[in-house]
Amino acid sequence: MQETTVVVQNKVGLHARPAAMFVQLANKFKSEIFIAKIGDGGNKEVSAKSILSILTMGIYQGTEVRIRANGEDEEDAVNALRELIETNFGQPDGEA
Repeated sequence: MQETTVVVQNKVGLHARPAAMFVQLANKFKSEIFIAKIGDGGNKEVSAKSILSILTMGIYQGTEVRIRANGEDEEDAVNALRELIETNFGQPDGEA
């Protein structure tokens, strides 16, 4: 099992287009991948491969999230998803 935490910095959080990009990338991996908000009291974890689950989490700019993967490509999955968030989904101005 691999996991990491990262703070979402883009202005729109993990909604609409960035959520779709996140899910598309997660689905490229064979591992089970989960995402959870940190510090919201429950740390509810959902599948990182489900756009609906991610959109209902309410991940906004400044939200810290945990990405966890379990499977044969878990390390690559966690690293790729962390990098996607850290690079503001490829948008230099942070508006993905």
